[in-house]
Amino acid sequence: MTKSSNDQKTAAPSAENLASAVKAASKKGPPPVHLWNPDFCGDLDMRIARDGTWWYLGTPMGRKELVKLFSSIIRKDGEDYFLVTPVEKVGITVDDAPFVAIDFETTGEGRDQVMTFVTHVDDEAVAGPENPIRVVRDPETGEPSPYVLIRANLEALIDRKSFYRLVEIGAHEDVEGESWFGVWSSGQFFPIIPSAELDV
Repeated sequence: MTKSSNDQKTAAPSAENLASAVKAASKKGPPPVHLWNPDFCGDLDMRIARDGTWWYLGTPMGRKELVKLFSSIIRKDGEDYFLVTPVEKVGITVDDAPFVAIDFETTGEGRDQVMTFVTHVDDEAVAGPENPIRVVRDPETGEPSPYVLIRANLEALIDRKSFYRLVEIGAHEDVEGESWFGVWSSGQFFPIIPSAELDV
């Protein structure tokens, strides 16, 4: 069935239409994207690069306010990412993670330590049982890519400078009979690398 160009309800999705819909729907707080189940309207030429830069129609989006607006309506269903409003659901491309953690603050020390991460779009998440840290290592180079859960099933890639700071405050703990180097936050230990590999 061909879509009529005169029918606004079936017109191709655009960033402008999405922005308008989200502003209207989120006047009273964060958009409840988990409650919205509109029909899938197709893919949008929008991409989040590994460094957190948003691209639309091949051009980087320079307005942080707009990026923050779109970042508030990201949803991950399965392995795919979407922008969701009450009336539209469009697919977008995410190179790695939808967010980048650019800094963190710590309170306490040792096992009482609590780490609060901040993303490039000003989201905050306290690392702990509900917002775990995980590390994925490149099978060929062994290079680590650390992530922290921000909300729902959306993660932030922890940037390099923050990861180096994590390493500085790390500790060795026994995990299932093996010594691991990692970090504590909110009463939970998050392993980063086997201790034995640090001595190599």
